[in-house]
Amino acid sequence: MIQNVSVIGLGKLGGSMAAGLASRGLNVIGVDVNRHAVDAVNAGRAPVQETGLGEMIAANRERLRATLSTEEAVLGSDLSFVIVPTPSDERGAFTLQYAKFAFKALGQALRKKSGYHVIVLTSTVLPGATRHGLLPILEQESGKKCGPDFGLCYNPEFIALGSVIRDFLNPDFYLLGEFDRRSGDLLEEVHHRVSQNNAPVKRMSLENAELAKIAVNSYVTMKISFANMLADFCEHLPGGDVDVVSDALGMDKRIGRKYLTGGFGFGGPCFPRDNVALNFMGKQLGVDSSLLKTNDDYNRGLSKRYVEKLQPHLPKGANVAVLGLAYKPLSHVIDESPGIYLCRALSEAGYRVIGHDNLAASNAEVALKLTALVTDSLEEALKDADVVLVATTDKSYTSLTADLLLRGRPAITVIDFWRCLKHLSSDPRVCYVPVGLSRDAEAELAGLKSLWTD
Repeated sequence: MIQNVSVIGLGKLGGSMAAGLASRGLNVIGVDVNRHAVDAVNAGRAPVQETGLGEMIAANRERLRATLSTEEAVLGSDLSFVIVPTPSDERGAFTLQYAKFAFKALGQALRKKSGYHVIVLTSTVLPGATRHGLLPILEQESGKKCGPDFGLCYNPEFIALGSVIRDFLNPDFYLLGEFDRRSGDLLEEVHHRVSQNNAPVKRMSLENAELAKIAVNSYVTMKISFANMLADFCEHLPGGDVDVVSDALGMDKRIGRKYLTGGFGFGGPCFPRDNVALNFMGKQLGVDSSLLKTNDDYNRGLSKRYVEKLQPHLPKGANVAVLGLAYKPLSHVIDESPGIYLCRALSEAGYRVIGHDNLAASNAEVALKLTALVTDSLEEALKDADVVLVATTDKSYTSLTADLLLRGRPAITVIDFWRCLKHLSSDPRVCYVPVGLSRDAEAELAGLKSLWTD
């Protein structure tokens, strides 16, 4: 039974995995090239900001330590998770630059180890990368053969920033790509020990696992885009309500309710790039993956289309406040954020824009330089706003009242992408514009009736 494991890379996922593994009774050695991250873990602190990470590291210090040395980690453990960045290149593919560096160090460490060791790649890669891009490095640097001398698996995680620890310990399932049964058996044993919800383990080849990982995220993005299309439909139907329609669709077990809440586009460090990368792979292999490109184009054009569609509610030259600049609530991450794209589209259309976010303001300020003002003060964002656009469901936004929004002024327009401020609809001082709901029943009835009137 494996008791000692190592985690190569102590970022948001790696640091959280290391803490999660230690919390389940395993002895863990973390490795990072950043001395500050190593020192933080050894001092019982979180190396990065992530919900609950600092508390979990502090509570499991006796089973968790960190080092700059990959060799020390390999010699002191029996299985190593590798969680390093695989950034996108100009083609949309995932590069292996950091993974190759890590695998070179792992191979050199394996050369000095007499016992069997399992290497587990967790970073997202494209099909073929593990076997043909990284395995040769291990064998060349170690002088050993995969199978008899060491094991290799591909084992990506399905997590969301802000809930990494919870998602890691309570997954829907574990996706396990294995070079051979021996390495797969050992990794599955670790997962059964770590899982708090007895999650099943789905085992397959390395290539099938690589495809399954990126396919999951790409499929979810299409579900989000479909929900956004339904929201548009509902705005053209008398009494249309995207939440009512989505609730009905979600009852069908073939579909489910998750990620079917129409409102705004998808963003973040995974969804957009995974969709683009799978399309790149399709083109390279001669697969018709145009569905993926269409989905990406639809999502990227959403902000501009909303600005055009909402023109009747956006007086020329108005001061517009965009609430929510991170790609989702309770996050400081702005990668591919719909809120950022919305600020840019509004600015290009000639509006004076001020963006607000409780956590992501400093990152957004850099991204929106010369485009929009950015503040972490909600009061400042609302002070001169003629129109307020609610881009995320942060609690500080969903609790807004008409008085807080108006601040003594006679009227204000609120455009609500998530329908989280419906209580404002009854206040005559607020022009409440919910995305995905019917707003002009008479016009919508006329448009619908014309389809069926000869």
